[in-house]
Amino acid sequence: MKINEQVLGVIGGSGLYEMEGLADVREVRIQTPFGDPSDAFITGVLDGVRMVFLPRHGRGHRLLPSEVNYRANIFGMKQLGVTRLISVSAVGSMREEIEPGHIVIPDQFIDRTNATRANTFFGNGIVAHVQFANPVCADLSAVLETASRKAGARVHRGGTYLCMEGPAFSTRAESLMYRSFGVSVIGMTNIPEAKLAREAEICYGVIALATDYDCWHETHDDVSVDAILAIIKQNVAMAKTIIVNAVAGVAAERICPCADALRYAIITDRSVIPGKVKSDLDPLIGKYL
Repeated sequence: MKINEQVLGVIGGSGLYEMEGLADVREVRIQTPFGDPSDAFITGVLDGVRMVFLPRHGRGHRLLPSEVNYRANIFGMKQLGVTRLISVSAVGSMREEIEPGHIVIPDQFIDRTNATRANTFFGNGIVAHVQFANPVCADLSAVLETASRKAGARVHRGGTYLCMEGPAFSTRAESLMYRSFGVSVIGMTNIPEAKLAREAEICYGVIALATDYDCWHETHDDVSVDAILAIIKQNVAMAKTIIVNAVAGVAAERICPCADALRYAIITDRSVIPGKVKSDLDPLIGKYL
């Protein structure tokens, strides 16, 4: 079987890589300059496309959103050759028309984390500013929309994902305030994941699984872990089907801006970048030095 040069990464729940047709399944542990990733990576091949899976919160869901080592996770994906990355995330709906069980493919983010999450690979003697006006890959998002509709999902393309710190859910006042921002969904994990994927020149797209109405909706129960887990259980099979459907769409050569996001982003004089930084970041910046 011919293996495509594109590599598809998936970050989400630990059960997503247990899908029919995935061959040559292996467990890979990666060391990064930024510490340990959330767990071992699971690699395999599906319809000629190499795939890399990682449970964001670790197997058994051990890590809070604030405890996830996002830099190590994305850097590990880069080391394993990932070119396109799908984030599968549970979210709260902030719009009446986005019902629990629906799929949202957001195209914007608002960062309401507490600045405690490391959100860049740079610093320590090297400065880079990537463009982030359009924070997800439009090409990958189009593939995910098509794959979702083919799977029979109710899909909402576009919209803003507000990333809060957590781990507690919103107060009712906060939920109503976020609604006034015009956001579509609320979650706790896609920032800084999306920023780091851009710095790593990896296409990033989101399958956001709406599990609840947060706590703003007057006629629905407030968000609870029990309700979220029930919807997630229903949607795991759907998420797997979407990923399978997306494989053919990610096999093509990349022509999007994500592939060379760092070309003009590094502004530090190459001669003053510390040697250790050059070595540590070689998978990201080596081709530009």
